[in-house]
Amino acid sequence: MASTLSVPPTMEETLGQKLRELRTRRGLSLRKLADLSRLNVNTLSLIESGKSSPSVSTLQQLAQALKVPITDFFTSEPAQKRVVFTPSWQRPQIAIGSAQMQNLGKDLTSNAIQPLIITLPPGTNSGDHQIVHTGYEFVYCLEGTLQYRIEQEDYLLQTGDSLAFEAHLPHCWGNPGENLAQFLLVLHPSDLRDEPVGRHFPSNIFNKELTMKIAITTEDGQTISRHFGRAPYYLVLNIEKGEITDREMRNKPGHHSLSGSLHTEEHHSTSHGQDEASHHRHASMAEVIADCQVLICGGMGRGAYDSLRRLNIQPIVTDLTEVEIAIRAFLDGKLIDHTELLH
Repeated sequence: MASTLSVPPTMEETLGQKLRELRTRRGLSLRKLADLSRLNVNTLSLIESGKSSPSVSTLQQLAQALKVPITDFFTSEPAQKRVVFTPSWQRPQIAIGSAQMQNLGKDLTSNAIQPLIITLPPGTNSGDHQIVHTGYEFVYCLEGTLQYRIEQEDYLLQTGDSLAFEAHLPHCWGNPGENLAQFLLVLHPSDLRDEPVGRHFPSNIFNKELTMKIAITTEDGQTISRHFGRAPYYLVLNIEKGEITDREMRNKPGHHSLSGSLHTEEHHSTSHGQDEASHHRHASMAEVIADCQVLICGGMGRGAYDSLRRLNIQPIVTDLTEVEIAIRAFLDGKLIDHTELLH
């Protein structure tokens, strides 16, 4: 008897199912949610049926209407835990344009505290708008340089520096340095209906005004290779104001001579490809994309992932297979970094 292979749900179908789950748990009809979110009821119906891909701004409107953090749309289970333990290698991650957000409090029952780790490429900032929300905000710089402006006063944070302030004070932030900046951001809204994450990451900052280069590991320019070391090419996309303006296929140096030894080392070495010799091999393979800020691939070793970050290239491991779908998800701020696929 022939077996029937199950087709995994698309990203749109997963988001639609999650939206329906959040809506029904709150006893809301589609029309009531449309009224609360100020979105068209037909638009919501298309999203829930998996036939439409919502933008980040749409998700922010829905999150505010449902009184949940925007990260709830990317979690597989409803928030019900009173204690959350998150191993470092299992942090849920979302790429929001050129920035990366790791949620350290996934599934916590209350939205009263939102601990996040934010990674910013050089030049990334929250824009000219002033962020205002309820409660308090705590910032701890983990690496690089971070600049916060609070009520027109600038604070330059370097590794080990911190800030704590009342979040109703107008503020904005950015990475003024030449290297990646990473910081711990703890949001503590006093009104649980508030959604400060959405205020910190508006979609117009991270996709409509995005200008950068993105590399994608590929074999044919259409699909994403499942392994960084074995991919023969990079597809490099030039992004200007959130739109693709140019495409270029580049040979990946060291593919034939390095991929086999690198693959073996990352699977069998106790260092998992994280020693200096391996870093030099990873750097050789990434040499031709030194002008890129992001690399999207279908899988890689932990050592390669760490090496790319050392080279100021943000790696994103995706479970999507088609280039066009992945790049659209990235530009919409919805591409999830599946670090559980690292080996």
